[in-house]
Amino acid sequence: MMEVIHIYHTNDLHSHFEHWPRIQSFLQERKKWHQEHGEDCFLFDIGDHADRWHPLTEASMGQENTQLLNETGFHAITIGNNEGITFPHDGLDHLYDHRQFDVLVANLFKQDGTHPSWVKENTTFETKSGIKLGVTGLTANYAHLYHLLGWKTEDPLEILKAQVTKLKDQSDIIVLLSHLGIGDDERIGREFPEIDVVIGGHTHHILHEGKLVNETLLTCAGKYGMYVGHITLIIDDNKLIDKKARLYDSNELPATLGEEMVVENLYKKGKDLLSNDIVSVNHPYMGKEEMAILLCDATREWCQADCALINEGLIIEDPTPGVITKFDLLKNCPHPINPCVVELTGAELKEVLLQSLDEKWKEMQIMGLGFRGKVMGKMIYSGIEIQKRLQSYQFFIKGRSIDANLTYRVAIPDMFTFGKFFPSIFRAKNKKYFLPEFMRHLLEWKIRKVEAPCSAPY
Repeated sequence: MMEVIHIYHTNDLHSHFEHWPRIQSFLQERKKWHQEHGEDCFLFDIGDHADRWHPLTEASMGQENTQLLNETGFHAITIGNNEGITFPHDGLDHLYDHRQFDVLVANLFKQDGTHPSWVKENTTFETKSGIKLGVTGLTANYAHLYHLLGWKTEDPLEILKAQVTKLKDQSDIIVLLSHLGIGDDERIGREFPEIDVVIGGHTHHILHEGKLVNETLLTCAGKYGMYVGHITLIIDDNKLIDKKARLYDSNELPATLGEEMVVENLYKKGKDLLSNDIVSVNHPYMGKEEMAILLCDATREWCQADCALINEGLIIEDPTPGVITKFDLLKNCPHPINPCVVELTGAELKEVLLQSLDEKWKEMQIMGLGFRGKVMGKMIYSGIEIQKRLQSYQFFIKGRSIDANLTYRVAIPDMFTFGKFFPSIFRAKNKKYFLPEFMRHLLEWKIRKVEAPCSAPY
């Protein structure tokens, strides 16, 4: 007897709720429709659903994202790096306290090597006819950053070997929820023929009809809820005989009544919660550049570095004078970017500073690396004096010319270490990342310090 199993999937929403009302309605209607036709239907999310740029996610520490997944009826999810390394330890540990779905992350552990209570390595769903769908999940292995937050991650492909061994003996079909990216997904297709479907995320790739790697079907639905994925598995005589994938453009899904108001209310709810937390009642700083200078000073001071270098683009818009709330700081500095200290020799620091003077930075458009703005913006300095003499520059730290043979502690946004903006920073061996603090938390600390000195921003 022929049987059809339907899987719908989302990934990398990043708290972009613009399409969520119609996505939610579509998934609920499809689930009901398939059930009425006697067909099994499963809903999976592949991580990075929560992103702290959105005021509701920030104010609720992602609890509202979990509620949205509950309301939609998701069966299982995995986590992305935004859940894993942008929430403080307790934030992630309680993110899914009220979940009504399984959280599958086979390569995430507590420091003692056990899984947190809210994590499952895998689970098995059984269809009405008895077909067993074995599902596991993996997240990107940012081992060092997870360690700084009190977690432990392992090599996902090594973990996957053990998961496949377990699942192939207890499942008819194996599905992987993979927040690893297209490169690893393709490798999995080549090296793990037992896996029937890899539902992907992390690299925001779009596979309109999926992609077969050997006999493994790879799928992914882009980012920000632009698409919803649909996988159809055809079973005959208890064997998988065909599998197909397609994407639905969210712009073409049926609109829901009052959806714009729903989206606005999600934002307003978060804004109101954050606006109640006042950081300063009479702050004098005005303009993006002034706020960027303040942030650069805060970064140097808080990191106890010799100097600091940031990009003005970290400040999104001109701040309003007077009362400053946590919502204002989020709006003006929404990035999940952490401070970092890198050790550079004087010669390396001079090279970085010369590169930083290039006019290209002002209008350079960048995406990724945690940056939520549009352009890099000019470079801002703290603890560094630059003098131009004829056709050359001289650089000073604490009033002294930079010594090429000395080592300096330079405070920067961590995005400078991930991309190749400055080769000397990218190559530096000694880097210290500060988590869970974001750049806006240092800015908050500095602003509060003007009125009442304190020792920590978070």
